[in-house]
Amino acid sequence: MPTKSINYYQRAEFFTSVPQPSLAPADSGMEVAFAGRSNAGKSSALNAITSQKALARVSKTPGRTQHLIFFQLDEQRRLVDLPGYGYAQVPLKVKQQWQQAMETYLNQRKTLRGLILLMDIRHPLTDFDNQMLGWCQHFQMPVHILLTKADKLKRAAALNTLMQVKHALADQVNVSLQIFSATKKTGVEEARAIIDNWLEINPKNEKET
Repeated sequence: MPTKSINYYQRAEFFTSVPQPSLAPADSGMEVAFAGRSNAGKSSALNAITSQKALARVSKTPGRTQHLIFFQLDEQRRLVDLPGYGYAQVPLKVKQQWQQAMETYLNQRKTLRGLILLMDIRHPLTDFDNQMLGWCQHFQMPVHILLTKADKLKRAAALNTLMQVKHALADQVNVSLQIFSATKKTGVEEARAIIDNWLEINPKNEKET
């Protein structure tokens, strides 16, 4: 039997997709954004967390997410899929436009309560990841890291990487992390709990409507 939390996130539905923050929905309510290097598994993570198979479009082609995509949970709460940074099979000019749009959103969006940062567990803490973490530290933005695709490693190796990343980030504040696999549903409940806290979701919010 699904839990109340799962029922709540299953409400998520596509709201709008915009090429730049100036076209985003009204800056009111609360949002949690998902960011990560291209092909880190953002769409798969969104689908796993919301218990939906195709809420976010999954592609094996890096750079498929080209806009800021807003998914509505209720009138006051949204999840946001940001364009992947780093490698993407697109022209440099387009990549720079995505980067600028993402940076503007992260810098100016008042409704943003926290950032889910996705890293492939086999290739964590790239230069782009560290740049994102540096920005979040500067603006005191809470970050929760999902070390994705954990099913690609044996459990011992995955836990070892988790400890290495935790050690590397020991001096940073408002940063937490976990192992995650959208395929095996590993860490889904843990990730939901973080988002629950940021979006101030409680049992009253989660009741069926």
